[in-house]
Amino acid sequence: MRKTLQLLTALALALPMTSIVPATTTSTPAQASSPQTQEIGTEENVSVRVGGANRSTVIERPGSGYVKLHFTDLRILPGDVLTVSNPDGTEKYTYTRDLKASLTATVDASGFWAMSITGDRALVSVTNPLSRVRIDKLTRGYTEAEMSSQPSVQSICGTNDYKDAVCYQSSNPTEWGKTASVAKLLRNGSSLCTAWRVGPNNRMLTNEHCFTSTSGIEVWFNYQCPTCGGTNSATVTKVLAASVLKYSAALDYTLFTVNNFAAISSFGYLELDARVPAVGEEMYIVGHPAGKLKKLSLRDNNNGGGYCVVRAVRVNGSSSQSDISYMCDTEGGSSGSPVLSRRTHKVIGLHHFGGCPNQGVRIDLVAAQVNSLL
Repeated sequence: MRKTLQLLTALALALPMTSIVPATTTSTPAQASSPQTQEIGTEENVSVRVGGANRSTVIERPGSGYVKLHFTDLRILPGDVLTVSNPDGTEKYTYTRDLKASLTATVDASGFWAMSITGDRALVSVTNPLSRVRIDKLTRGYTEAEMSSQPSVQSICGTNDYKDAVCYQSSNPTEWGKTASVAKLLRNGSSLCTAWRVGPNNRMLTNEHCFTSTSGIEVWFNYQCPTCGGTNSATVTKVLAASVLKYSAALDYTLFTVNNFAAISSFGYLELDARVPAVGEEMYIVGHPAGKLKKLSLRDNNNGGGYCVVRAVRVNGSSSQSDISYMCDTEGGSSGSPVLSRRTHKVIGLHHFGGCPNQGVRIDLVAAQVNSLL
């Protein structure tokens, strides 16, 4: 983590900001900024055996947004299936003796982590009474009360102007059409970032400070409200990160692939706009601030309620003059979100810092390093 007490103090003094700050074309020093990851859950030790006379069990954590289970003492007989699902079976993952064949198991020295189950209850079962497994630990999402008490560097610049992505389906259909390829990252069951498909192949981008090793990284597509102002998600498609192709701390990006690409290929992809954007150019951000259902940050009360705009270019970030800045609203968990131009509807930045103004890495610099891998 790159946060320090001094950074948090500076941010506390800086928020909220409501005045209109003139845009600038000049290089500026690094802002009092912080990477926007977010803790959203916690790990617990348990000991629950499944098998024999007890071939099924329910693990419940009331009020949690997800439950993710770790299995050990594995004895799954040939032909048997270990099933982990939600109560109505609409989200279900199955595991056999060949754990890697599932494409949803994160194998470790003592067993494996199953894919998370959305909601606060996970059903576990085996079909053969001679099979045996033990749940020895789990991670679960914080309740709303716990989330509200978590320290977070927020970058809501004045009034919170972001909305559920679907709220713009009619008024801004082009911007809405670019949201499907953006996904939520669940990191090791307890923290999050945002990522997105780049190009037509099995390629995704997020921040280097989100991860450089794919172990335990879940990628959630379609985690969004089907109706404006809703509280429940549409059906989520989850895959695991597979391999890291390239990363850079200096430009804070990680390019990676996923398992079971066919499952997420229908969500479309974004394209890179490899140029330095113009100051004053209208823009928007798609992401999962604070782990929430997908949001579209399009309007800015600091700009009189108009569209978000690029406020400065060649701003110091992780490297000298590597960033652009803007007042579009973000929060912890927004790290890795795409910043798109309203002129081209292509990606001009990779969001990574909060602090009002917020910052994204210039995508022209990233493109120069990754284009050959796309």
